Amino acid sequence: MIKRFERIEGLYVEQIAGQERLGYAHSDSSDLYDLTEWAERGGYPGSVILFYDFTTGAVYKPFRKRKNVLYGEPVYADGAYWFLQGDYGKKRVTLFSYRPGEKPAEAAAFAVSEVSLYNLRILGEGVHVVSQNAANASCYFPQPFSIALSPHQTVALISGDRVYLEEWVEEGWDDEHDCAGENYRFYHKVIMKDFEGNTLSEEIGTITQAPDGTYWIS
Repeated sequence: MIKRFERIEGLYVEQIAGQERLGYAHSDSSDLYDLTEWAERGGYPGSVILFYDFTTGAVYKPFRKRKNVLYGEPVYADGAYWFLQGDYGKKRVTLFSYRPGEKPAEAAAFAVSEVSLYNLRILGEGVHVVSQNAANASCYFPQPFSIALSPHQTVALISGDRVYLEEWVEEGWDDEHDCAGENYRFYHKVIMKDFEGNTLSEEIGTITQAPDGTYWIS
C-alpha cells in the first residue's frame, strides 16, 4: 500500500538518523557554503526545510521561505530535532532545536565571520556544531576546539570529551596499471582523540548510527 503525505511537493525525503518518526527535505540543493557564492551573484532566492511525519502523514515547515536564508541537514538528539539556518542578510548562522508542531527554539548563533561554512554541520553524540576541511576540524558549540586532520580523515562523532575520526585506507593499488592489484584492500579505521588532538586509540572499523540512536563500530 502506498501512503501519501498531506502535502505533495515532489521532493525526495531523507530519513533522519537516530529515530524513525521524521524524514526531511530541502526545497533546493544549495548548502550553507553556497551562501558566499550566492552573495557574489546578488543574493540567494531562499529555501525551506520540511519535516515529514511517517506516523501521521503530516508535513511541518518551521520557517517560511526568505531571501538569503537556507538550511543544513537536521539531526535528532536529546529528544529534539536540530538544524542550522544560514542567513547571509544578517551574516549569521543559527542553531535551532525543534519539536514537530512547536516553534523552533534558538540554541546558539554565530557570526558568519566566526565560523567556516565549509562542511558546517551538526554532529552527535549530543549536539556539536562542527566544520571541517582536508587539514583540520573546528567545533564551535558547545565547547570550542580545533584539531588537525591527516589525509582521508573526517570527524564522524563527538561523544563526551572524545572525538572519533574515520579514515579510509587503500592498500595494494597498482599505480602502474591504475587498477586494484592482486592484494588490494579498502577499509576504514576509527581513531579516537581528545580535544587537544592527542590520539588515544586506533582500530579498524566504521561508525554507524542505529534508529534507536546508538552508535556501532562495524
